[in-house]
Amino acid sequence: MTRLIASMWTTVDGFVAGLDDSMDWLRADADLMEYETSLVENAGGLLLGRITHNDFAAYWPAVAAGEIDADEGTRRYARRLDQLEKFTASRSGEIADWPGTQQVEHVTAARIQHIKDHADGDVITYGSLSLIAALNELSLIDEFHLIVNPTLLCRGKPLFDEDQRRTEMDLLECRPFSAGAVLLRYAATSTTN
Repeated sequence: MTRLIASMWTTVDGFVAGLDDSMDWLRADADLMEYETSLVENAGGLLLGRITHNDFAAYWPAVAAGEIDADEGTRRYARRLDQLEKFTASRSGEIADWPGTQQVEHVTAARIQHIKDHADGDVITYGSLSLIAALNELSLIDEFHLIVNPTLLCRGKPLFDEDQRRTEMDLLECRPFSAGAVLLRYAATSTTN
């Protein structure tokens, strides 16, 4: 069964970026890159918001093509992203060119289920706070992969705001990485008001 997986890098206090969108607190390492590569190697598609899509499209194809200096593990990850079908939530249609991209004008349960039904593997969503909020509101996220970095920002952009639904989860895995970040992998079990 295809899963919709929301993968987010966060601080211990639940922020995904600083107030100025800074992410200088990330603790990436070879272990973490191996996890990320494994995640996309088993995926059939990416579901991204417009801003995240445009950021990815400006960076990852250049890494895959060798235009940006990167180690082989990062390049392998980038090449896999290039191969995946990409679905981009955007009402405006102002989507950066990236081969294999389809616009999702409206995020509905039927549209997302159609994407899952036709994907050749899991569907991964990164970043895209408003998209993840919409997916969570519709109870469409099967798993949350939270990569918790050992930092307290104390202010910034929270993963979820107070308007989100309560979501119960079951812990599937807890995996530490050598630089200090920890993967918390949860299955969403129920959603209530």
